[in-house]
Amino acid sequence: MVERSPPNSLLRELQGTIDDLEDYQSALSYEAAKRALEKLLFECKATGTAKAPLARAIADLEEMLHKLHYGVVQIAVFGMVGRGKSSLLNALLGEPYFATGPIHGVTQEEASVLWQISEAQRGNPIRLIDTPGLDEVNGAAREQLAREVAAQADLILFVVAGDLTRLEYQALSELRQAGKPMILVFNKVDQYPEADREAIYIKIRDERVKALLSPEEIVMVAAAPLVPQVQRDSQGRVQVKMTVGAPQVEPLKRKILEVLEREGKALIALNSMLFAKKVSEELARYKLALRDQEANQLIWKGAVTKALAIALNPITVLDMVSSAVIDLTTIQLLSRLYDIELTDAGAQDLLQTIALAMGSISLGEFAVNLGLSSLKGLLGLATPMSGGIALGPYLSVAMTQAGIAGLSSYTVGQVAKTYFANGAGWGPAGPKTVVQQILSQLDQRHILNRLKLEIQQQLYPSGVVPWARRAAP
Repeated sequence: MVERSPPNSLLRELQGTIDDLEDYQSALSYEAAKRALEKLLFECKATGTAKAPLARAIADLEEMLHKLHYGVVQIAVFGMVGRGKSSLLNALLGEPYFATGPIHGVTQEEASVLWQISEAQRGNPIRLIDTPGLDEVNGAAREQLAREVAAQADLILFVVAGDLTRLEYQALSELRQAGKPMILVFNKVDQYPEADREAIYIKIRDERVKALLSPEEIVMVAAAPLVPQVQRDSQGRVQVKMTVGAPQVEPLKRKILEVLEREGKALIALNSMLFAKKVSEELARYKLALRDQEANQLIWKGAVTKALAIALNPITVLDMVSSAVIDLTTIQLLSRLYDIELTDAGAQDLLQTIALAMGSISLGEFAVNLGLSSLKGLLGLATPMSGGIALGPYLSVAMTQAGIAGLSSYTVGQVAKTYFANGAGWGPAGPKTVVQQILSQLDQRHILNRLKLEIQQQLYPSGVVPWARRAAP
């Protein structure tokens, strides 16, 4: 039995259905990208202000949303100085929009223009972006510009004018990491004999960029070909001058339109989501830094509160109780800051775990507080009977006790913060190791001096400290 092939009309209908399905999926991806960017923009604005570190991210997101709204495809051209990047874009445009000249490095900053050609108008609007040479002076700023432009580009053109140099391969590799479609443009092919041109092309294709690009992603062009023109001078002598001829960029134009026709909106949506991922990571880092800053402020406030409570309280038992209550409150506030549910019993267990991990530090604080609290109580009772003479020693003991209590509370807070920042876990190290790491990073002398100064400022706003006045000759 001979199998019959389906009629051409059925094949065309099936292909049309597949194309319609792909268009539908592209449209869904496009709308999903818009919603994701809008949500991310709202979150950035809710987290930071125009003066915050997120200001640039907010501006970039707004620009990306504008691009999505109008469906603009951005094509950025990169390359070293003197490779003919601006000439290439002018050849595509059909007009000298971008500045060119015999001196290298004419393009000093990013510039762009809409590509108004009839073929392109059938699909998405196209914006061509010119960039300075990647090897120009002020390289750090150029590299930063390249990263920023590549992050928002939908298609990258990398222009060379012969075999790749080491710097060109490095730059090509870095741009490839942006995850964007790329076309390697071998420009100025008119300056090579045909045999040499083919040899260079094969070397680039088979040796230089084999791991980075496929042969279909390499195109040869002559953006501003030099052609000989025979002229006669006034005396009838024949002279040959090199003049700029018609650009030979049709292969590149076809390749660009082929990529855009095949991928279109899906390409814009994909690159928008890649950009959104980068901004989302930046937002996450900013939030972590912001949360860490808020946690440190909360811990310091708890340490000062505990130090003041200990300094002002003359009763030994109340010292111990208030110390534990303040530490527990700090732990519970930190858990809320890190969005981790913690019951009162859980807070008590965590404080006990931290105290045990602190070992001799906790025992030392307990012993010193017990002794100093008793001495402070005796001095407090003796102050009225001594006509105020015992006030100076009382305050001195109170400040010492307050400093020790505040330092202990600060350490407890830092350990608890680390625990919550790790998702309510100690990690493989365990609580003792975490405590030792934090203690090794703390400048205890600085913290004690800062606590003492802040307590003095709150207890004696006038700046006159009783024991300091009595100590004066």
